[in-house]
Amino acid sequence: MAFVEESALGTDRGPADAVLCLGSSQALCDPELPYDPAAVLRELRRLVRPGGRVVLGEGFWERTPTATELAGMWPGASAADHYALGDLVDLAIEAGFRPAWIETASAEEWEEFESGYRYDTEVWLAAHPDHPLAAETRERVDRQRSGWLKGYRGVLGIAYLTLVAVA
Repeated sequence: MAFVEESALGTDRGPADAVLCLGSSQALCDPELPYDPAAVLRELRRLVRPGGRVVLGEGFWERTPTATELAGMWPGASAADHYALGDLVDLAIEAGFRPAWIETASAEEWEEFESGYRYDTEVWLAAHPDHPLAAETRERVDRQRSGWLKGYRGVLGIAYLTLVAVA
């Protein structure tokens, strides 16, 4: 058995016994095309042997976002960017998986993730407000925080799906 860390898009490796894809499914899509969760799931199915497991951490809409919420998210955010949880699971089944385990991140986990994502940067900015990189860094971290607090907080969830590849 070997643990391999590499891009799975177009790899000749496999099929594998297990694949982890946590919050990085966009890496399984053609960067020239719009993000497509169905294509991601088909690619994951290609990568795992029958009976093998995929642990997928994927965004889903807790509810349909309003136009105001979408405007506060990331540039070009659209309701088509994600699916409802049930529809996401249906896509996994259509791709050749059985959903053995379905769970979602709690609001507390989300807050820990979002705050932890920025923590070191915010502390650095407080200590180095005049650093040559501070303005660019402050803009990036402020945009991310604003997108969370004024856009997807309470709207976008994260599902953790343990999928078993159908024989």
